[in-house]
Amino acid sequence: MPVKTVLADQQKMFVEGIQAILKDMKLPAIKIVGMAYSKEELENFMEMPVDLLITELNIADAEGLPYLKTLRRSLPDTRIIVLSTYNDPAIVREAFINGVDGYVLKSNHSLEILQCIDAVLAGKTYLAEGLRLAPDFDRKKKAVMAEKKKMMEDRFLLKQKLTKREKQILSMIIQWKNNKAIAQELFISDQTVSAHRKRIMKKFGVSNTMSLIKFTLEHELV
Repeated sequence: MPVKTVLADQQKMFVEGIQAILKDMKLPAIKIVGMAYSKEELENFMEMPVDLLITELNIADAEGLPYLKTLRRSLPDTRIIVLSTYNDPAIVREAFINGVDGYVLKSNHSLEILQCIDAVLAGKTYLAEGLRLAPDFDRKKKAVMAEKKKMMEDRFLLKQKLTKREKQILSMIIQWKNNKAIAQELFISDQTVSAHRKRIMKKFGVSNTMSLIKFTLEHELV
């Protein structure tokens, strides 16, 4: 029987490229039953019988990694493969914890995705070449420096640094609400808001509210 497959990625051209690759597959036969370019479009397929989902990690944008749990709950019998640009061991590990069956980089050879599909449809998990579930401590210092630079440039990764409460408070901070106003709206103390504000600034490497607002808007974090 054909393997009913959904492709999900914010980049339409990339989805079409993967579709072309899958058309060349002989075994198992892949039948593309849907393509999604956003979380909303992907959720249209939640009620359908889907055998395989190939998705970019940030299809849900701000929700990020936790959204994989939602996909797993909604599609308990579907094999899920992440096809992404993100190779950080912590992110890859968390993806598997949240329910994915395979993880492949977009920079891998196209053969890798075919091997991954074969593996996950056989009930196995698959980690593509070049990926690790733990950091390479031999190159720890260089990796830390590279990751810091990447975190400053990638808004998806930046959002993952914040807790749900911190995201709430940050959205109010950029509206120029003070600690007292935020505290009243969230039914928490001024001191709690102040502590959250300080942690957010520390995570983003800024020292005052003006810099925090500028950084948030420049990186489109809310």
